[in-house]
Amino acid sequence: MTSDESNIQREEDPLTIGELITLQEAAEYSGLSNESIHSYVKKGRLKARKRGWMWFTTHAAVDQYLESRHTQNIPKKYRKSD
Repeated sequence: MTSDESNIQREEDPLTIGELITLQEAAEYSGLSNESIHSYVKKGRLKARKRGWMWFTTHAAVDQYLESRHTQNIPKKYRKSD
């Protein structure tokens, strides 16, 4: 292994960090609507995994998604009302 190879950091899968949460919990955590979270999972924007009939993600995956875009760019109708 060269020094260049050892300096390359591998990006860790956010689904392996922390415990799994439901998409409803992810919506509450992120402040986004449940429908938006489901849509982002379906489109592959938010990493999640299906166990049985339920979908799960992690706080790390939600954080990664939120960092990838600014909340100001999310239309108000898709934000969770305070």
